[in-house]
Amino acid sequence: MHAMPKVLLVEDTLSLAATYKHYLSNEAIFLTHVDSGERAKQAIKDLLPALVLLDLKLPDMSGQEVLTWIRDNEYPCSVVVMTAHSSVDVAVDVMRLGAQDFLEKPFDAARLRTTVMNTLQQHRLNHIVAEIQSTARANYHGFIGSSLEMQAVYRIIDAAAPSKATVFITGESGTGKEVCAEAIHKQSPRKNKPFIALNCGAIPRDLMESEVFGHVKGSFTGASSERQGAASLANGGTLFLDEIGEMDLDLQTKLLRFVQTGVVQKVGGSKPEQVDVRFICATNKDPLAEVAAGRFREDLYYRLHVVPIALPPLRERGDDIIRIAEAFLEQFSQEEGKGFTELSQPVIERLLDYPWPGNIRQLQNIIRNVVVLNDGDSVALEHLPPPLNQASSPSASVAIHKTEPARQDAHNHSNDQVNAATLETGTLLDMPVRPLAEVERDTIEHAINLCDGNIPKAAALLAVSPSTIYRKKMVWDQEQS
Repeated sequence: MHAMPKVLLVEDTLSLAATYKHYLSNEAIFLTHVDSGERAKQAIKDLLPALVLLDLKLPDMSGQEVLTWIRDNEYPCSVVVMTAHSSVDVAVDVMRLGAQDFLEKPFDAARLRTTVMNTLQQHRLNHIVAEIQSTARANYHGFIGSSLEMQAVYRIIDAAAPSKATVFITGESGTGKEVCAEAIHKQSPRKNKPFIALNCGAIPRDLMESEVFGHVKGSFTGASSERQGAASLANGGTLFLDEIGEMDLDLQTKLLRFVQTGVVQKVGGSKPEQVDVRFICATNKDPLAEVAAGRFREDLYYRLHVVPIALPPLRERGDDIIRIAEAFLEQFSQEEGKGFTELSQPVIERLLDYPWPGNIRQLQNIIRNVVVLNDGDSVALEHLPPPLNQASSPSASVAIHKTEPARQDAHNHSNDQVNAATLETGTLLDMPVRPLAEVERDTIEHAINLCDGNIPKAAALLAVSPSTIYRKKMVWDQEQS
């Protein structure tokens, strides 16, 4: 059973403090009250509360001073500021100092409870994330990145590598599926045995069977000598079949027999050969959709799809983008004899904002282009090639982020509607003025829809606290009821 979270109320007006304590009396929290800045500092040291409800007007110091002290001493508590003297400047100031939210007095019980519980929930999630990141691996068998998405991938590889179970890797083109396959091999007991990779999409169909199983001399035109196939070469090790969805259905039947029996037979040969191979497969398509379309055998899919690993696209990996870019920058600068040592802040922001449809492969090409064609200490915006040298709006980036193959038709239809609306309304100056509250509500609902209902993500996109959105939704719901 988890202990109740500690909440510190810093309020010098005793009647208000009593009111706020009454508002929160039925919540599962441990609430402590102090009435000055110095007592607040001491209580924070002693209690280490999860949340501080901080009044800005205190008898001995300002709430901003307490907030600055919390930030400078790196106390891991969330802060919600309370004040009757609100203004945009004050709100911006306290947010910059590290406050999670801002309550304007007077406020009712519902608003206080909603703010407290949402902030505590966010604090708990941030604490979990911090614990995971504190033990996160930044590099793993060729992978670069410590994001939560990649930590999950590393853990699956750790668990799957010791066994002989077939691993089925999915992910967009350029996400590192072959790196993942090699990581599994390097982490496995077979690491000192061969790792043989075969790209099923890059080999002509009429040569594919020979590439997998080998052939005997004279078995077909051009077969001037006997040749070992990938299956035999990988004996004792790992056979990686990339883009397996491109394999011909007839060959899929033979592959299924090989997976089931471990026996291969060369093209034109009559002697079966027993091999010991660990299979890893990968595709950038939806394998179940390929099965439904009749392009991939269902029995082969279930035989291969034992341990699935879904590699996240680069756009969902947060600061990993910068770590990977910096690694490429160091590598290519050394190779080309250039002096680049860092990415400028505008470039970092541009890289984080871009949706990366080509994933890591595209990022690699971008950084190589920068290094080859430019020189200097710091990469600047003018060094970036198209399309990175063209600013794009965050909303456009999010729209691209959210586009998935299964949703592409709907996305295109939506774009057609937006373009049509733009043509009808003309420029922004020609558009009618709408009430600010209506525009705000439409913007928030649009962000929530883009984030599939995930309010914390929508709040991050809008650069506001999640509790702000929760409160507004609560008001809207009350208006409708």
